[in-house]
Amino acid sequence: MVKILVIPGSNRSGSYNVKLAAAAAKELALLGADVTRISLIDYPLPLYDEDQKVSDGIHKNALKLAEMISVHDGVFIASPEYNSSISPLLKNTIDWISIIRKKDDKPWTPLKGKIVGLGAASPGNLGGVRGINHLRDVLVSVGCQVISEQTLVPTAGKAFAEDGSLIAERAVRSLSNSCQSLFRVSQALG
Repeated sequence: MVKILVIPGSNRSGSYNVKLAAAAAKELALLGADVTRISLIDYPLPLYDEDQKVSDGIHKNALKLAEMISVHDGVFIASPEYNSSISPLLKNTIDWISIIRKKDDKPWTPLKGKIVGLGAASPGNLGGVRGINHLRDVLVSVGCQVISEQTLVPTAGKAFAEDGSLIAERAVRSLSNSCQSLFRVSQALG
């Protein structure tokens, strides 16, 4: 069975990207994936600091997240856009996980080759496209294989029904295409 990890890149109460992550998890489960949805609030990390890494080692929550990522075939990230870029929470998480190089004294890079699908929900008309493009660049730079299909949800304040489903047909179709592609590629390569 294909295992997909779903991560919203926001911890904000009422976050549109938490809603998008929930919608993606539902869509992926309907495709037959074994879905795990997490919240980064459950894995707090200090700001990445090389000196702290040297003195204290890899933070335990970075190791937990890395292990979780490694046991899944693919990852879907619903990312907010902060000042036309990636959220600090998500960037810091990626920074911590990307420095992991060993597990049990053997080479291990949990992000290398990981299949990733991206989505963004934003109150603006662009749907988070600027932030998701930066996120794509960061993920590719650490060795992830980011699928080309992506989900953009503009005017997110009006985009979700009370049950959490997407309302606009374009967003529904976009999420369906992204999830199908992530599922297929994760099944083939995961």
